[in-house]
Amino acid sequence: MIKIRTKLLIYFASILLLLILLFLIREQSNDQVMELYNEHVDYFFLLNEMTKTTGQTFQSLQIYVHEPLSENLDHFQEDKEQLLQLHQIFKETEKDGISKKNVLNMITSFIEETDLVVEGIANQDIQEYSIYLNEAERTASYIHEKTLDIINVELANYHELSVLIDEKVINTKKMGTAIIIAIIFLSILFAIWFSNGITRTIRRLTKAAQEISSGRYTGKDVTVSRKDELWFLTKTFNEMKRNILESVSELEEKARLAQLLKEMELKSLQNQINPHFLFNTLNTISKTSYIEGAERTSDLISSVSTLLRYNIGNLDRQTTLKDEVEIIKEYFYIQKARFRDRVEFIENVDPSCLSTPLPCLTLQPIVENAFIHGIESMAGGAKIEVHIYQQDEMVCIDVKDNGVGMDQKTMNRLLGKEEESDFISSQNGSGHSTGIGMKNVRDRLLLFDKESTFTISSSIGVGTKVSIRLNRG
Repeated sequence: MIKIRTKLLIYFASILLLLILLFLIREQSNDQVMELYNEHVDYFFLLNEMTKTTGQTFQSLQIYVHEPLSENLDHFQEDKEQLLQLHQIFKETEKDGISKKNVLNMITSFIEETDLVVEGIANQDIQEYSIYLNEAERTASYIHEKTLDIINVELANYHELSVLIDEKVINTKKMGTAIIIAIIFLSILFAIWFSNGITRTIRRLTKAAQEISSGRYTGKDVTVSRKDELWFLTKTFNEMKRNILESVSELEEKARLAQLLKEMELKSLQNQINPHFLFNTLNTISKTSYIEGAERTSDLISSVSTLLRYNIGNLDRQTTLKDEVEIIKEYFYIQKARFRDRVEFIENVDPSCLSTPLPCLTLQPIVENAFIHGIESMAGGAKIEVHIYQQDEMVCIDVKDNGVGMDQKTMNRLLGKEEESDFISSQNGSGHSTGIGMKNVRDRLLLFDKESTFTISSSIGVGTKVSIRLNRG
């Protein structure tokens, strides 16, 4: 039995040997070419470097002409010194001829002209250094043209070397092509040999994976005839499929139980009408009836009746912002009777937003929290504001109070970031009509609209702001 790893090692070893052979052949050919090439490249490089340094020296001179600063003069002197060094090196080369002497003389003239330009700048003789600057530019152009002529002549003499280089390149290409064809041929043979061992198993695994991705976990296990690495992979895949099937069954059962638990929780919350709140409300009605007569008492009883009827209804039902706003108005009316001038209710509602759907009992628990934990202990000047407006494609609801505020730990508890019970739970709260915690309001909003947001911002002694963002729907 040949394992997949062994097959791959054989293939890559063969490819590596062929590539090493190709590399050695090319290196041998390149060495021969480089020996001939290096005899001429230094001379070409020197000519090119002289041309480039001449242009660079003239550029630094121009900069000094436009800005006669000491640092620009230093740059020019550095470039000129480099040009002088190249001039000396070129002078010492073995090649002789009229062209070489012409280049040497032109460089000497160029350096003299640049020195005269610097001298003219020092004397502030604009006419003088302008003439020599033009002469230096013309000489630099001649140097460039002359070096190109020399290079062209040398390239013409380079013909025999280029023919040899071409022959070497052609031979190398032929050898490389032969080796590449051999590699391709061996690769095809290897691909056929290798694919017969693994393709069938991969197709079976792919088909089984597609069935799993479509939700079908009850298909037959994938079987492999030969025991290699794919056999272990297939065995693990079959075990994974069975584990996924078991996990899906467990998740479905847990989801069913969680749904039942949620329904029981909602039904339980629905019936949690805090007796303390009823006591305070009825006590307020009694005192109002004693002082003012039956008219306000009737209004209070009507408000309480409306509030209780709305709260005792099905908690899962969908309502609109209009109904929620009406309910908190009834709630404020009752609390206004209790607190009188101690509390002020400010309402700023965009009528175009009132048709927006949202879960039942969303705003009242937030307002209750503002009353009981925010402003109830204040002797006067308490204020609760409800702002409803549209921003882009979202409906924004802000409930603000100027009460005692809360710390970060309390906000985390309200937002469900800690495992503790709700800050406004019916077990700890006082004076609640709903018994519904802020966390429950947030959870129901997310169930109703996954893109909704529920945030709290608060400062101790300043107040609290609860913000809700909903899709307009």
